[in-house]
Amino acid sequence: MCTAAFILGGKMWDKLLERLLTRLIRRGKLSVAFADGHSKIYGDGTGSPIAISLHHSDLSRKLILNPELAIGEAYMDGDLTIDGDDLHGMLSLMMVNAKQGDLGWLHSISNSMRRNYRRLTQHNPLKTAKRNVEHHYDLSDELYDLFLDSDKQYSCAYFSDPAMSLEDAQVAKKHHIAKKLLLKPGMKLLDIGCGWGGMAITLARDFGVDVVGVTLSKHQHKIATQRAADTGLADRCKFRLQDYRNVEGQFDRIVSVGMLEHVGQSQYGRYFQKIRQILKPDGVALIHTIGRSTPPDQAISPWINKYIFPGGYSPAMSEVMHGVENSDLFVTDIEVWRMHYVKTLQIWRDRFEANIEAAAKLYDDRFCRMWRYYLIASELSFSILGLVVFQFQISRDQSAVPLTRQYICE
Repeated sequence: MCTAAFILGGKMWDKLLERLLTRLIRRGKLSVAFADGHSKIYGDGTGSPIAISLHHSDLSRKLILNPELAIGEAYMDGDLTIDGDDLHGMLSLMMVNAKQGDLGWLHSISNSMRRNYRRLTQHNPLKTAKRNVEHHYDLSDELYDLFLDSDKQYSCAYFSDPAMSLEDAQVAKKHHIAKKLLLKPGMKLLDIGCGWGGMAITLARDFGVDVVGVTLSKHQHKIATQRAADTGLADRCKFRLQDYRNVEGQFDRIVSVGMLEHVGQSQYGRYFQKIRQILKPDGVALIHTIGRSTPPDQAISPWINKYIFPGGYSPAMSEVMHGVENSDLFVTDIEVWRMHYVKTLQIWRDRFEANIEAAAKLYDDRFCRMWRYYLIASELSFSILGLVVFQFQISRDQSAVPLTRQYICE
């Protein structure tokens, strides 16, 4: 009797998933082989066909209740396979249709619950912030060497020339930021979320500034400190294992690249108030962050939150501006990078896949599928779902920077 009820329940969930896919997949062609052996085709038949197989009887239920989490986990675990392992094609098909489609009342309820849950997960005291950083950034350093550039720049590159290599585009990113900071030799600069030290070392070496970098990652702190010593810059480039909230003193310049995503939306006011507190009256700060072109207070991907960036959030511009405006700061320039991260992520993915056997030796095949899913889903979020990069130049004095943008181009 229990077995019969379980089978009946499985059939019910299959039927519900069939209805969801009929509603969702309007463009393209998706073939689905269900765990019980039956198959269905969805879409208008255009484009390259995508065929997937569901190998677990409970997968339909999971895909109904939490589709974003379930798809990622099923791919990682091998419970969902794709013909030709065309993960890029499958996620492209899903995202294009999800962007334009109506997933019904159940999906609306799920999104509402995730938004409420995000507010809880983004409460970001020091212990939580440290744990979230360690989850991602204290992975094996050898892993990041498999796909990043030699300077370990783990943020969007700047392709001022589309033919640029990743290495050149990352140098262009650092120099573009340096121009906005209007650096002069001897200035004191704070790098919030300094990573492996590449930005700090570049600014100290090429522009003659004295840099303090702060991070919560033990691995990044160790490597950044060693890199500064190896380049003879230990006296002008110092790194601290410290939360930005505990930084004291005054700085001529502040730079923060890829950090705001981890601050927590509820902490934006405190973040910008801290910047105002430690920025000199004529100082300039540059905040570089992933952002969204959709309205604020969006639900975050439960898969990304669980496996990649716990507590992370990519804000709408209005959410950032609210924190800036309430901190008595001037926004002196805003720049939006639209497709630069797509190209960056494509190169990272190509390099990772070329080195996937080495990655499997560091971890295992499941981890490789997880990381591949992360890189591809991130790339498509920028190319299809409207993620962008914001650069906010801010100051306590609206006259701290030139009145035109010509100085950035010179």
